[in-house]
Amino acid sequence: MNTKKEQVNIVWLKRDLRLQDNEAIYNALSSDMPVLLLYVFENSLKTDKHYSQRHWNFIKQSLACLNTHLLSYNTKVVTVSSEVIQAFSTLQQFWKINTVFSHQETGLRITYNRDKAFARFCKNNLIEWQESVNNGVFRGLENRKTWRNDWEEYMQNPLFDFQPKSNVFINLETISKLEELFKVESLETDTASTFQKGGTDIGLKYLHSFFNERYKNYNQHISKPELARKGCSRLSPYLAWGNLSVRQVWQYAKAFRETAKNKRAIDGFTSRLRWQAHFIQKFEMEDIMEFESINKGYRRLKKQISEGYQTAWREGKTGYPLVDACMRCLNETGYLNFRMRALVVSFFTHNLWQPWQEATAHLSQMFLDFEPGIHFPQLQMQAGETGINMLRIYNPIKNSIEHDPEGIFIKKWVPELRNIPIAFIHEPYKMTPMEQKFNNFTLDKDYPLPIVDMIKTRKKASDTLWNMKDDQLVLRESYRILKKHTLPDRNNFD
Repeated sequence: MNTKKEQVNIVWLKRDLRLQDNEAIYNALSSDMPVLLLYVFENSLKTDKHYSQRHWNFIKQSLACLNTHLLSYNTKVVTVSSEVIQAFSTLQQFWKINTVFSHQETGLRITYNRDKAFARFCKNNLIEWQESVNNGVFRGLENRKTWRNDWEEYMQNPLFDFQPKSNVFINLETISKLEELFKVESLETDTASTFQKGGTDIGLKYLHSFFNERYKNYNQHISKPELARKGCSRLSPYLAWGNLSVRQVWQYAKAFRETAKNKRAIDGFTSRLRWQAHFIQKFEMEDIMEFESINKGYRRLKKQISEGYQTAWREGKTGYPLVDACMRCLNETGYLNFRMRALVVSFFTHNLWQPWQEATAHLSQMFLDFEPGIHFPQLQMQAGETGINMLRIYNPIKNSIEHDPEGIFIKKWVPELRNIPIAFIHEPYKMTPMEQKFNNFTLDKDYPLPIVDMIKTRKKASDTLWNMKDDQLVLRESYRILKKHTLPDRNNFD
């Protein structure tokens, strides 16, 4: 190791696991100093209740994909198991760190506190830390008056190219020596997994298959639990973990639209990219949503926790076939279309009358595309605790009949019901003893009876929440939220 330390710049990768349109990498490569790419598997996040192994596997696959492309530049991403400040302290034994480049992460409170601690570390160690805007989500906004225009301008800006000069990266030989100082995280994962695999290469395959063929049914299939699995883009995990930038996808879609046969489908898709950014921006401006209702008036809402209800919901054993199919599908594959996500949250918070906070950990662990900026605002919106949105209590029977009329999705994920006649697939509890015997099926043995009365629980939730909308604190908070977060042309985005 040299006594006089060489100066380096470090790109700290977080939720931007890509080479193209990565401003942090672009800025680092624009300097005259050697560049090291770093990903830290933080022990504090590994044990955080919102994360699960499916997330870490996706991240590992994404990093392995990066390393495949970086091999031709004789480098790779250094992947260490550590806390961030500890990792950078160790790196200082090797080099003098000049600048750290990363993106601004809109994440959990634990990552925000980590970033504040890291900023102090950089200041104390005379390290410059440059954070870049991520996907058009801007830090420090007081209101949303110009946000839409600012976001669209950001989307229209040129992509940041990945065109490194020769020998700009720290080489593999040096990295090999460096890794002796760390506990290096293995990037091996189970290749037989049923989850979508991580990485820009696979993300691009989903992108191309969507626009080449699948997009045509986007508007018709988006609400269908089975058909949406192909009819939707399935790009959400690649956007959540940064294998693709929203700008990459947005610009690709806009260019494709010029010759597309179904322009309405493309417009529906790109509007949802803005919708995604809108909610992340909302969370960026008010991250208390991770813990409490954004509308303070609803913090007085008391719900009695039932471990039995919650277990039945998590395991897909509520006695309502569509709810159960959705939960089992999510647990096994990490994916549900948006309407079904809203439905299972609505059932949990309204019919089971459980606090939305009790659903957050399980759902975040199960969603392969867990994105804090989407997760928490949507939980509160579906729970009816914002004061600014129309109260929606999803009827699982009505949705089942409308969106899975033949019970294809239900039978796939609730095999106990595969031989049940279509007449009872949505409401098996209506089968008479004779019909059960004829179909060799016993309610409450082969499949549970409903754990709650949907009609009674729906009425209780509706009455309670509608009455609260006139509460003075709820009204004041609703006005505050509208003033802070509403777009000039709201158009149902809030």
